[in-house]
This record gives sequence, structure tokens and C-alpha cells, in this order.
Amino acid sequence: MKDYVILTDSCCDLSAGMAEELELHVLPLSFVMEEKEYFNHLDYRDISAKDFYARVRGGALGTTSAINVAVFTEAMTELVGQGKDVLCIAFSSGLSTTYQSAAIAAGEVMNAHPGSKVLVCDSRAASLGQGLLVYLAVQEKRKGKSIEEVRDFVEERKDHIDHWFTVDDLNHLKRGGRVSAAAALFGTMLQMKPVLHVDGEGHLIPVSKVRGRKASVNALLEKMDELVDDPSVVFISHGDCEDEAVALGEAIKAKYKVDKLVINYVGPVIGNHSGPGTLALFFQGKHK
Repeated sequence: MKDYVILTDSCCDLSAGMAEELELHVLPLSFVMEEKEYFNHLDYRDISAKDFYARVRGGALGTTSAINVAVFTEAMTELVGQGKDVLCIAFSSGLSTTYQSAAIAAGEVMNAHPGSKVLVCDSRAASLGQGLLVYLAVQEKRKGKSIEEVRDFVEERKDHIDHWFTVDDLNHLKRGGRVSAAAALFGTMLQMKPVLHVDGEGHLIPVSKVRGRKASVNALLEKMDELVDDPSVVFISHGDCEDEAVALGEAIKAKYKVDKLVINYVGPVIGNHSGPGTLALFFQGKHK
């Protein structure tokens, strides 16, 4: 069986060390803040997570960019040139054009290199939800599964990667058009905290609002209680609120047999829209 590489993008929000251990090839999205372009490398070589969130707290606004076709084409061509096939698992098409760019590039590369396989999956996931799906795909690859078998696994499993999260400041979601200006104003005045998820089409959907941060974090646990199917692997990402992420992880481990718990930052491309204080929980559920 021909060797293949799993390619993904930096919106998976895995740590650089974990991406290396999983033998992933990762392409960065980018953003512009204060008239300077930064690439969202997993090792934060351009800007640290702490610095990014400090700037956002200080009022800096960023604009984000998807990965374009040319970047995907170059990366895929290089891997195919090494004699490898490619399975690309991309950031949700409901939130970015990254998947569409990857799919176009894959077609171009296969036309230019007959006999090569460059398969692209729309993760319909974001942050460590995408990271969890990629992690599970690597475990299948390590069982000796073919590129088509792992592609089929990803297509089935992505409908069971639950994303539940809350944010601390509604104004960041207002800028992204996720809540209205009036809802953001009154929600902030009343200390209302939204509970959101990513639906089966990969779109960000507000589900409910609760009063106060503690209640919103408890709502994440309640959603896991309601929907979890396999609690063995749980991922949590955060917008520079690590203590809360660790506490959430400990609460989950106290209730479930968790074999692997991963906690990492929400990267700057997604964090630019969700803001500091974002807390996100990802697990395998009965349905998304």
C-alpha cells in the first residue's frame, strides 16, 4: 500500500509538539493586526498566544484570511513529488473558504500527476474539534488503514464530533455577525453568556444564553452528559483562560473514564472572532 500523509491547517489548534508526534503536515492560516500580517503557525513563531490575547483585550482588531489555492497546490505537489498520497482534513467550509481552496488544489495536482491520490475532507469542525477529528484519523492510519478507509472514517466520524463552547464577551461575536448589536449590549449589561455549538453543516450556532460565567461553563458539562457517546478522548481549547479549562477537564475526569485529555489555546485566527475568555469542549457524541 502506498504511503500517505495527513495534511491539515492551523485552525486545528493542536500544539506544535502534538502535530509533530502525529506526523501531520500543517499549513497556517493568517491574520492582519495593527497593519502587520501574522501566520497562525502552531508553534506561535510569529506572535505568542499571550501577546495576541493581550492585544485583543487592549482593543486591537484583526482580519483573518483563508489558505488560498496556490499554497495548497504547492504543498500537495511537494508531497506527491515525494511519492506520497495526501489526505487533507480542512477547516469547516461553514466558517472559511479553506476547504474549497484545498479541493480545487487537489484536482489540479491529480490532473498534473496521474496516478496520485489527493483526497480532501471538509471537517465541518473548528479549533480542537478539528484537532480531535484529525487525531482520530491518525489513530486509524496507524492501524494500517488505507487512505480511502481513513477518508471514509473521517466522513462518518465528523458527524459525531461535538463542539460546545461559551465566550466571555458578546461583542466579539457581534463583530462577526453572530449576535446582534442590541443582543450584545443587553447581554453584556445583564452578564448573559451564550452557549454555542458547531452544527452538522459546520456553522456556528448560538443555542442558549445563561446568566454568569459559572452557569455557562456548567452548561458545557450538561451538554456532554446529554450527548457523549465515547468519553475516552476529550479536547478543550481556551482563549487565554487556562485555569478554567483545566478545571473543566478535572470535572470531566471526575465523571468519566478519560484516557486522553488535551488542553490548548484557541489560535489567533479563530480567537480573533471568539475573543479572550472563550472556553470550548470537544468530545465524541451520539450526534453533532
